[in-house]
Amino acid sequence: MRWLAALLLLLAALPAAAERVKDVARFQGVRGNPLVGYGLVVGLPGTGDDNLVFTLQSMRSAAAALGVNVPPNANAQLKNSAAVMITAELPPFAKPGQRIDVTVSALGRAKSLRGGMLLLAELRGPDGETYALAQGSLTVGGFGAEGADGSRIVVNTPTSGRIPGGAVVERAVALPFAAPGAGEPAPLVLDLLAPSFSMAQAVAEAINAAEGAPIAEARDAVSVEVRAPADSAARVRLAARIEALEVEGSAPPARVVVNARTGTVVIGGNVRLLPAAVAHGNLTVAVTETFTASQPAPFARQGQTVVTPQSDVAASEETARMAVLAPGPRLQDLVDAVNALGAAPGDLVAILEALREAGALRAELVVI
Repeated sequence: MRWLAALLLLLAALPAAAERVKDVARFQGVRGNPLVGYGLVVGLPGTGDDNLVFTLQSMRSAAAALGVNVPPNANAQLKNSAAVMITAELPPFAKPGQRIDVTVSALGRAKSLRGGMLLLAELRGPDGETYALAQGSLTVGGFGAEGADGSRIVVNTPTSGRIPGGAVVERAVALPFAAPGAGEPAPLVLDLLAPSFSMAQAVAEAINAAEGAPIAEARDAVSVEVRAPADSAARVRLAARIEALEVEGSAPPARVVVNARTGTVVIGGNVRLLPAAVAHGNLTVAVTETFTASQPAPFARQGQTVVTPQSDVAASEETARMAVLAPGPRLQDLVDAVNALGAAPGDLVAILEALREAGALRAELVVI
């Protein structure tokens, strides 16, 4: 808890610095496109799908494409192959011939893809067109071991792997960035990563000041429209200058982020605390189970030894200490107040939620 408080104080003490436009916004239309495909991994050391139906169908199709006819009634034991799904992202402006990374994941009951090789597979976009072809040897970070008695140990995820540069781009995606409209050149539109009216206005003002003309205008809390020339090279130069600009926006919103699963709490530097009194105690319930043996009397002809359990349940509650949280304009005051309560991370979440409901915590509480 103390190291977390020290980290929060360090972050709050850092001076606000200007941010580059490329760190807070993206040009509209300049984005990646997801690709997906189905394939067959071969060369596995007996960790494949065995007799999975669609793996057999994939093997027959792959063999038939190479001129090998497999009888329909052949009962192949495909322990060395596995049916997989292939995913990748086609970067913006990717051109035919460029290579992209692919991720390969087992679709059936394969135990591991380590040592396998992906056969040639098509990667399609949402429109059903083929944009890349994938093939190559897998790099798998996980592994597993299994004993003869069924015991098994697995480290990481052996049924998923990657192929760096494993797909070749076959088709480019047309982007509106370099496609001027008919007659009037289409403007460049910057989309902020986080909606903010103040940041959108600050970006527009920074562009106008750098270009010496009112060519940029904030349309809403996300979009900044920039008048751009029709020539593609000139548009690229303008975009490069805009990305390199530095802009100072307003302070981020007061926010407390709580991870309910791990108990992690991150408090923003603009969080404020009003006067409040907090009492928090812990209830502990202990259950002790003991076993005693009940035996028949000596020389008894009937009866048998019986083991009987005895349970002892005890509950104890710590004395709730009431602490007064003084108003604090700084993150230091809030951290000191929370540390004074001696609350564990799980209890801290409950305290923050109660403070927010009481109106004493002036911040947005976000639970993820």
